[in-house]
Amino acid sequence: MHPSAQKVDDAAQQLGLAIEIVEFAQTTRTAQEAADAIGCQVAQIVKSLCFAVSEEAVVCLVSGANQLDEKKLAALCGVGRKQVQRADAEFVKAQTGFSIGGVPPFGHSQPLRIFIDEDLLTFDVVWAAAGTPFAVFAISPTTLQTASNGTIADLKR
Repeated sequence: MHPSAQKVDDAAQQLGLAIEIVEFAQTTRTAQEAADAIGCQVAQIVKSLCFAVSEEAVVCLVSGANQLDEKKLAALCGVGRKQVQRADAEFVKAQTGFSIGGVPPFGHSQPLRIFIDEDLLTFDVVWAAAGTPFAVFAISPTTLQTASNGTIADLKR
């Protein structure tokens, strides 16, 4: 198992979760690529989007079928829209400990504020990144919320 995927597995175990990480030969970096590899709906893919909100890292776990509305994120964070910026690769790696395309919902290098797209709750199982652009794991939305300590919100555009 890739070392970054192992970090996710270790974090899951520390949270008392038994997850099965699936690694693919092809990339699962995008929601469509992940859905194709897994054989599920794009909406069941958990996109981990990282933003710099007034210099603080905020992770949004968004359904693969949705686009995030940055105005809604700004309102949830109590800031103006201009204070919400899509994080670059260096910021994401520094704040989460993972590279873009593989950011998991938990196991970050430091505690982060997390919001979860309410549309993910319509599924019994969703699929999240497991530390690399080639690894994912299945999780129920309620367990996802508990494990990530995320706040359920209307995030879609």
